[in-house]
Amino acid sequence: MADTVAEAVAEAHSTEWAFVLAATARVAADLDLAEDCVQDAYAKALVHWREQGVPRRPGAWLTTVATRRALEHRRRAGVAARKLPLLMPDPVDDEDLAAGVFPDDRLRLVFTCCHPALAQEAQIALTLRLVCGLSSTEIAKAFLVKEATMQARITRAKHKISRSGIAYRIPRLEDLPERIDAVLDVVHLVYTAGHTAADGDGLTRPDLARRGIELARMVRMLLPDSGEAAGLLGLLLLTQARQAARVDDAGRLVLMEDQDRRLWARGQIAEGLELVHEALAGQPATPRGRVGRFGVMAAIAAVHAEAERWEDTDWAEILGLYDLLVERWPSPVVALNRVVALSYVSGPEVALTELQELAGDPALATYPYLASTRAELLRRTGRDAEAKAAYEEALAFTSNAVEADFLVRRLTRGA
Repeated sequence: MADTVAEAVAEAHSTEWAFVLAATARVAADLDLAEDCVQDAYAKALVHWREQGVPRRPGAWLTTVATRRALEHRRRAGVAARKLPLLMPDPVDDEDLAAGVFPDDRLRLVFTCCHPALAQEAQIALTLRLVCGLSSTEIAKAFLVKEATMQARITRAKHKISRSGIAYRIPRLEDLPERIDAVLDVVHLVYTAGHTAADGDGLTRPDLARRGIELARMVRMLLPDSGEAAGLLGLLLLTQARQAARVDDAGRLVLMEDQDRRLWARGQIAEGLELVHEALAGQPATPRGRVGRFGVMAAIAAVHAEAERWEDTDWAEILGLYDLLVERWPSPVVALNRVVALSYVSGPEVALTELQELAGDPALATYPYLASTRAELLRRTGRDAEAKAAYEEALAFTSNAVEADFLVRRLTRGA
């Protein structure tokens, strides 16, 4: 029985945390108080569920316990009119909710965590803490910082919400497109940090990748009319589908061109392709009603997913999509990825010429994939000595052990 209850509480933490905290924050008018109440509710569940059995709706039980404690605390402390008054929703938001525009309070929580007044690192930390329910220890471990550093970062973000009067509400309709972009950026960064770890012995951080997909699913559910939300989830699923083929049995990196595509997760690919079609089907993804950057990125991933072999990849279509993405998102990293596509359409020499133009961008000064891309292009042209120097440069900037091992193997094979 004890194991069953513990498993039920763990499952409720994984699936219901954001819902319970979001509803409690609306009552508590204080994020710290809401967190305390929710944590207390989960602790009570371990005791009460052993005595009374696991309730039919665990999330509702936890929400009731947490919100009651929050109300009791507010009555005792008299904080309702003093502490974080702007966390309470305004009448416009209530009308939107009554009209069915927004499904539940979790969207308030997501937009609060991703408020543009907060630094991006604080947005990510708050999202993982408040929306995903990760502890400061878990978040610190994921981002390779000390627990005290991460706890201070989260505390500062909460204090800024208090001092700045950031409202616990969904943005007004006219502000929604811009704010959605910030939310999607945070979700994408969470997944990216898990897909390829910046440091450490493993290629990935699976827990962060899983959390990123969970967040993307939540945002997709809460914003069903957003083509960009569909595009982001599609992108993540199509990317994650290749996960099992990215390393061999010895844990060594395998480039996409050498991957065993039989290992790709076909279920995730099928779901991802459906979402891409939806993202490209005229959804109001941007203020101008055009497909946004996550829709375009998902379309690129779809072209890769639909190729049964590396040789079947439609590089001309991918290059055209990168041209569109550069227009949507003029990022030096996007431009670098476009160069790779160009090399398979016009040849590595043409790509090297364009790559040279990117080399002076300060944003790429220590970016290891700039040097490794140059190395691969030089290798394909037979300029082995220059390729070796580029691999060595990439290795100097690489902290991930699996990627570093790949570069060393390239070097020891004489590039």
